[in-house]
Amino acid sequence: MDRLAATDTGKLGELYVRHADDAVRLAYLLTGDLALAEDLVQDAFVRLAGRLVHLRDPGAFDAYLRRTVMNLSNSHFRRKKVERAYLARARGAIRTQDGPWSDRSVEDRDPLWQALGRLSRRQRVAIVLRFYEDLPEREVAEILKCRPGTVKSLVSRGLETLRNEIRGEGR
Repeated sequence: MDRLAATDTGKLGELYVRHADDAVRLAYLLTGDLALAEDLVQDAFVRLAGRLVHLRDPGAFDAYLRRTVMNLSNSHFRRKKVERAYLARARGAIRTQDGPWSDRSVEDRDPLWQALGRLSRRQRVAIVLRFYEDLPEREVAEILKCRPGTVKSLVSRGLETLRNEIRGEGR
């Protein structure tokens, strides 16, 4: 039993060394927060550690990892949305009179991050996977569990929204 655990740990360590940096970059592009990205990647490796024995195609680990990082990112944003809604209800409709930037975080001040944040989660993921990860539409479609035509539509609409947001036409 100890021998099996040592083998699995070595394999997991090897996969971590090979894939962690790329996974952190992906998570960072999806979240905009480096610390959160690192946490999501750690969680992804923990989740995948128990499944290494069942991995039929070792070459597909990066796809499993990408999918897991994306799912964990989506879960994080769902939880944050619930938290924000609760805080908004608790705070009421009271707004401070300190100026238009007083209640915004540093990330919100950057127009590109603002525009990316206004995209739907699927559009943001499709754009990041397609252009940053440089994946073909077919692979993005597999990760998103949709058709390649849907990926084309998500990317096209997302880019159009980004263009309009940055030009100031989306407000």
